[in-house]
Amino acid sequence: MRRLRHWLLLVCLWPLGPLSASEILLTGSQDNPGVRSFVDALREQRTADQVRFIPVAELPRPSQIKAATRLILLDSASLEWRLSETAGPAALALRVSRVQVQQRLGNLRPAYLSLLWSDPPLARQLRLTHYLLPQARRVGVLYTEHSQFLLDELRAAARPLGLEIVTEAWPDLRDSRPLQTLLQNSDVLLGIDDPQLYNSKTAKNVLLSSYGRQMALIGPNAGFVKAGALASTLSDQDDWLAVLGQLLDQQPSRWPRTLYPAQFSVLGNQQVARALGIEAIDPSAAAIALAEGESTP
Repeated sequence: MRRLRHWLLLVCLWPLGPLSASEILLTGSQDNPGVRSFVDALREQRTADQVRFIPVAELPRPSQIKAATRLILLDSASLEWRLSETAGPAALALRVSRVQVQQRLGNLRPAYLSLLWSDPPLARQLRLTHYLLPQARRVGVLYTEHSQFLLDELRAAARPLGLEIVTEAWPDLRDSRPLQTLLQNSDVLLGIDDPQLYNSKTAKNVLLSSYGRQMALIGPNAGFVKAGALASTLSDQDDWLAVLGQLLDQQPSRWPRTLYPAQFSVLGNQQVARALGIEAIDPSAAAIALAEGESTP
């Protein structure tokens, strides 16, 4: 009887190892310290799985990758590689923004692709704006033809907060009149993560112009906060690892077509806050307040 129980236990446990283990393949155009750190962190998190990184230039066509492989795409080059064929394993695409994908795919969302957005959610950014500047009512937003599709979503998210979205198209960055007009008609600027609008070439003009009117810029990303924006929300490596941990525990058929990470933090520029006469930013308190306003599935 004892030997029988031992045999039954082995029979019950034997399938669990192979069935629970997965081959996780990360790919991107560059193998740099940041990528290696991310891969190592995921490997430590997924000790039962085989986790490896292969540069996209060294991969065969997507259709030649084993169907059971869990693909994680780390940049636009690897996304382009996966989009080259419909056949192939399902993929989780990181470090892609909504504006970038709109330019590339429009409203198409391939069934084999899950897009994990890198830009901050608009509704979350608006709540941060309202939290830090409760007296502000008119939220100025610059846009290009590539980011115009986000405006209706912004307006819908602003209504419950009692905010008005004031917009100006900025097609020619050499002409500052749209920026100046928006500053005249707004209480605060909210930056959309549109690389055509917010980049190293435009940062000085946008930030100095807003400072000239003692006006804060929220967003569009963590990099701009370091450059002189007041604040933004962001999801760091640990936040993304938490998301991947949840998704990789599921069958790819259950992966969402698009997803923002639920985990996030708030980054504030205290020097800018002092210069604008704004109360010091408590990132932890701000994140807690914003999380309480998140919609639940």
